[in-house]
Amino acid sequence: MKAAVVTENGVQYKDAPKPSPKPNEILIKVKAASLNRADLAVASGHRHGTVGGPGTIVGLECAGEVEAVGADVKDFKPGDRVMSSAAGGFAEYAVADSGRAHKIPANNMSYEQAACMAVAIQTMHNALVGAGRLKKGESVLIQGASSGVGLLGMQIAKHMGASIVMGTSTNEARRNRLKEFGCDLALDTNDPKWPEKVKEATGGKGVDLIVDQVSTVMNQNMEAAAILGRIVNVGRLGGMKGEFNYDLHALKRIDYIGVTFRTRSPEEVRAIVKAARADLWPAIEAGKLHLPIDKTFPLSQAAEALAHMKANAHFGKIVLVM
Repeated sequence: MKAAVVTENGVQYKDAPKPSPKPNEILIKVKAASLNRADLAVASGHRHGTVGGPGTIVGLECAGEVEAVGADVKDFKPGDRVMSSAAGGFAEYAVADSGRAHKIPANNMSYEQAACMAVAIQTMHNALVGAGRLKKGESVLIQGASSGVGLLGMQIAKHMGASIVMGTSTNEARRNRLKEFGCDLALDTNDPKWPEKVKEATGGKGVDLIVDQVSTVMNQNMEAAAILGRIVNVGRLGGMKGEFNYDLHALKRIDYIGVTFRTRSPEEVRAIVKAARADLWPAIEAGKLHLPIDKTFPLSQAAEALAHMKANAHFGKIVLVM
């Protein structure tokens, strides 16, 4: 099969062995795969959890048709249209744990659209509802809201009953589009007064729950947070390290929660996927939760697609098609 493979000379479109499903896995004939920020690290030769290094097939999620199932798989059969988080998704074939996969809703959702959903669904539902303990009527702020995961996060927050949903982007054009995806107040973190605007929007209380994909705005997050607020760290788009105001953290009695799928067991991931499906699937089937596709590339141009993401000029998802 053909795949986007990490080599000493960068990501190349080349032949790779076709995978075979283990007892609990499904083999997917990939129709589309979408890019995530972690793909940039893997493409540059770094590791992401257990994945990485020369010979690695890039990709974290895909959509396609089930070609074969492992001996222990009960919920899928050959021919099913599926979407899933799946290591090595930038290829003509990929395997996925059946517990991570979803059947694509029969509502005319395309493979390209489906390929954008799996990682965002499990990441943001877990950040908001699992780790973040979102309650109906609470306020939510998504840092890095113009990313695909962020755009879906705002919609999930609104769907789960958030009273006010706020999102940040340092790009004016992107901020102006956030309201299309459930954002009540768009903020620019380059504006030093943005925490005050959050307090104004929440009647002086501060925001109950922040899902942070940036990290280097941590002290401003704590300024914007309510007493007993929660901050869930899901990404480090701004960098891996920064200053931390320990006194403000204690003063506000904030829960600061770190999450990643890299150290979760298969059983934990399956439980997260199951919980997300229970809460969100009726809305997904009804087309109420969706993501915009910024640009599509053929699989043979995976390196160009990664360069487009690295340039940070996109809004929404970047998709590879087979």
